[in-house]
Amino acid sequence: MTSPHPNGPGTPGTKGRWGDLIPRIISALVMVAVALVSIWAGGLVFTLVIALCCGGMVWELTHMLASRRSGAALMLGASTAAAVFVAGLLPMTLGLALLLAPVVLGWVQVSGTSKTRFAVFALWIVLAGYSFVWMRNSLGAEWLIWLAIVVVATDVAGYFAGKTLGGPKFWPRISPKKTWSGTSAGWIAAALVGAAAAPLFDMGFSLVLASVLVSMASQAGDVAESALKRQTGVKDSSGLIPGHGGLLDRFDGMLGAAAMFLFLYIFLG
Repeated sequence: MTSPHPNGPGTPGTKGRWGDLIPRIISALVMVAVALVSIWAGGLVFTLVIALCCGGMVWELTHMLASRRSGAALMLGASTAAAVFVAGLLPMTLGLALLLAPVVLGWVQVSGTSKTRFAVFALWIVLAGYSFVWMRNSLGAEWLIWLAIVVVATDVAGYFAGKTLGGPKFWPRISPKKTWSGTSAGWIAAALVGAAAAPLFDMGFSLVLASVLVSMASQAGDVAESALKRQTGVKDSSGLIPGHGGLLDRFDGMLGAAAMFLFLYIFLG
């Protein structure tokens, strides 16, 4: 007769459904501290942090799509970090052109059907990274902080609501852990952030709506990365961040949020 699972129903345990909470909180606090310091510093410090994050995400992406080519992953990660950093110092036209270099290089290095997936995700990563640098340098730190708070609030509210309330799955085939309760809680949290920030930006309901749209885009980024992981058969993009997996696992929402912000800024102002 087998003994019951130490963390199964009716048995005490330190793990269980909240087992990853402590490392998750500690990692989140470290990431928030690094983000706030780099955003406050701006300039080369912020550009370097973003470039390193982008390089790390492309390194993870290459490992997911071409796991046997660790040398290629390191080379593509380093070239991505260098391209994003230098692009942030150049005029926009030259900077955007330079960002294509690691994407094209990866297209050559990655083989088979993974080429298209690499190109799409790598282009998404470098453009989002460049967007963050542009936001900090052109619009100021306050907008970047608002964007980050919306994404964090969406993630935290979704995590706790999903764990506590449960309920129907949002998209079980792609992201089996996400529930409708967690998804909608993220929208509500984003709306509250927008309502609180609206007076600071001298805006009204438009910022509440923008916050919800950014929240939805961050969730879309998370779903896109979940689909990639299921297609490649991995649980996490890497194990770099305790309790969170890899950089792509943690910042996929920020990538989607950055894309939505640029869309709103360009077309709505």
